[in-house]
Amino acid sequence: MSSSKKIHWKSIFSLKSIIYTISGVLLAVIGLQGFMVPNNFLDGGVTGISILVTGFANIHISILLVLFNIPFLILGYKKIGPVFAMKASFAVILLALGMYFIQIPTFTTDKVLIAVFGGFFIGMGIGFVIRGGGVIDGLEIIGYYTQKKSGLTSGETIMVLNSLIILGAAFEFGIETAMYSILVYFTAMKTSDYVVDGFEEYTALTIISKDYEQIKELIVKDFGKAISVYKGERGYLPNSFDIKSDCDIIMSIVTRLEIHRIKEAVSEIDPNAFFYVQSIKEVKGGIIKRKSDF
Repeated sequence: MSSSKKIHWKSIFSLKSIIYTISGVLLAVIGLQGFMVPNNFLDGGVTGISILVTGFANIHISILLVLFNIPFLILGYKKIGPVFAMKASFAVILLALGMYFIQIPTFTTDKVLIAVFGGFFIGMGIGFVIRGGGVIDGLEIIGYYTQKKSGLTSGETIMVLNSLIILGAAFEFGIETAMYSILVYFTAMKTSDYVVDGFEEYTALTIISKDYEQIKELIVKDFGKAISVYKGERGYLPNSFDIKSDCDIIMSIVTRLEIHRIKEAVSEIDPNAFFYVQSIKEVKGGIIKRKSDF
């Protein structure tokens, strides 16, 4: 094998990646064994399918987790890459081993607590594994693939497939359990988003004001944020369309925890300043601080 094709295992399975993956798997095992599986509650994805099948088939869930994930792992290898496929395979195998060998007592039979805390632990587990570079549920892979092949986004595809899984839960375990499973799914999804993206979600804040010079200085010097400036015109109001003036339109990337403080400070300079806020999925480069790892 040529040196260009050698697999550098140390770079793929770094200590940080392994710690994230093992921690995520342990959290997912707690959620599944301590809350979900004993009470026939479903999460979405391959995990949900495995719980559904193990409910009426005499097959251990650990076997089903591996079997049902194999097609998605192969797809991930072909469409995303071998590094991702190896990390995902490592996480799936660890999850299956954890479900087989680790024994955790059932924490509660209260359905609300199961839905909330089961979803929380599974979501934490999913998020940590993603931070490690893999996944523990192959449905995320098919969402990525179908996004390129159809008009559906990845999230829409996963939502459709999970709806079918929860519909199956309604037939197998009853309507009430299926309804609680929806709560599990959304709890897990939101928790994993926080783990992956962090609590300080980035937001684009745009400000238009006659006092733009003071506001630029405020944001850069007092809040330590970088800004981008667009040359524009302010005015064009319904009752004074012909009255306009040149201005600098200020845009800055801030966290949602900083928005309120910045808006208050800007309003002290110009109470009539115009703001608009946009959610953004990802930022990179510039002087944006890298989010701390958990």
